[in-house]
Amino acid sequence: MTPREIRNMPASVHDRLLNRAREAGRPFQEMLEHYAMERFLYRLGVSAYAGRFVLKGGLMLHAWGAAVSRPTRDIDLLGHAGNDVSGIVNMVSDVCRQPVADDGLVFDHQSCSGETINPEKEYTGVRVRFTAYLGRAKVPMQVDVGFGDVIVPGAVETEYPSLLGHTAARVLGYTRESMIAEKLEAMLKRGEGNSRMKDFLDIWLLSQQYGFSGEVLCLAVQRTLHKRGSVVRRAPV
Repeated sequence: MTPREIRNMPASVHDRLLNRAREAGRPFQEMLEHYAMERFLYRLGVSAYAGRFVLKGGLMLHAWGAAVSRPTRDIDLLGHAGNDVSGIVNMVSDVCRQPVADDGLVFDHQSCSGETINPEKEYTGVRVRFTAYLGRAKVPMQVDVGFGDVIVPGAVETEYPSLLGHTAARVLGYTRESMIAEKLEAMLKRGEGNSRMKDFLDIWLLSQQYGFSGEVLCLAVQRTLHKRGSVVRRAPV
């Protein structure tokens, strides 16, 4: 049966996601949320804003195929746009309304609301919350947009895999070197009080699964520390 012959796409997607969840031994809601984030990225990738946002965070790890077992509940992006809340909310709302082939989802653009996050940083971020629907099933969505960070050597076009065989999302994505650099900077800043064990785990996983250019990685760390105003102090002898 081709997608054009499916009379009730939400019901079809629901059943296929349920089967995938059972096969993977994961909760259905987790699989549904992942599907909704994937299809939002697809809409972003074909929208007029594709060049203004770069995927990072947990979904970037999934795009690389990294062996990460913890679920990701939000979409982390680096924004190349003004960091005013209303402007970002309007962009996300437009992405929600982006016309695409039927994938069973409806993103409620009228439910978009935004707030400032990371007020302690030089460049404050923006968090946008909204709701997606698969038939009657409600999916809470959250997009966190940061600003001001640097990507070494530069953002790369990334294909985000599809759970159910839809056309894959193509978006700009982070490099592994810059992801490691940002995690290292966060660990240095928090020092001994760092309780984010996932940063240590992610760096270890990436080091085990991928090869790196030492020169590029060092440059990414240097530029990230400089951009964020972090200083590495030598331990007293």
